Amino acid sequence: MKHVQDTTTLYNGVKMPWLGFGVFKVKDGEEVVEAVKTAIQAGYRSIDTAKAYNNETGVAQGIRESGIAREDLFITTKVWNGDQGYESTLAAFEASMERLDLDYLDLYLIHWPVKGKYKNTWRALEKLHKEGRIRAIGVSNFQIHHLEDLMTDSTIKPAVNQVELHPLLTQKELREYCSKHQIQIEAWSPLGQGHLLEHPLLQDIAAKYSKSPAQVILRWDLQNGIVTIPKSVTPQRIRDNADLFDFELTMEDIERINQLNENKRFGSDPDNFNF
Repeated sequence: MKHVQDTTTLYNGVKMPWLGFGVFKVKDGEEVVEAVKTAIQAGYRSIDTAKAYNNETGVAQGIRESGIAREDLFITTKVWNGDQGYESTLAAFEASMERLDLDYLDLYLIHWPVKGKYKNTWRALEKLHKEGRIRAIGVSNFQIHHLEDLMTDSTIKPAVNQVELHPLLTQKELREYCSKHQIQIEAWSPLGQGHLLEHPLLQDIAAKYSKSPAQVILRWDLQNGIVTIPKSVTPQRIRDNADLFDFELTMEDIERINQLNENKRFGSDPDNFNF
């Protein structure tokens, strides 16, 4: 990984940038339009949104105004829990595509493993993938048992599993399982919703490299083979979060960060959510 646009290759041959730009809780309209344009100008080529974020329309406008060719971008969105099921997922996909103003999608994810629904939702994703509407399909917030259950009946295995992952929640077993099955792990909330930026160890390591704690965490992701999608609406922070390619953490520092794990979630538990 030498550059902001470097990619990992998913098991089906699709290339996905290691670094993406997340837009969770970024308001639709001017805020998300400007954030997306700033990110693309800073070199990001992967944009991650979701139906539930209510900003797909603004993301589309930001992409249009960026002047970057569609084929040079990697766009992800997700099917929300209330839309899960076979026919309803197909309809939700069409609605997202209309809001995003796209002819095809690079990655479509099941947002959460809704019990009794995610298998039929997956069948819809398989259909759309086989039709060439989506280049890769995957899941979000799936634990090992969800993945095993899904893959017992599927004809296509997930290419990506996007989960909460940061130094206080390193997801070691899940990462090992996904690696074994060629499922790319992607981190949402890689900075622990900002809670990790004051951590003394991370500040200490950051000072050693003349970098910020955020840059150290994101570099730790990349060196662990984790696709990461930091979110910000502050232009300088958006640019700083992409400035990860002029330093490398030592194995010793990576291990020191690994040891911070507390299995601590700042988001919801995939085995216990009610939305």
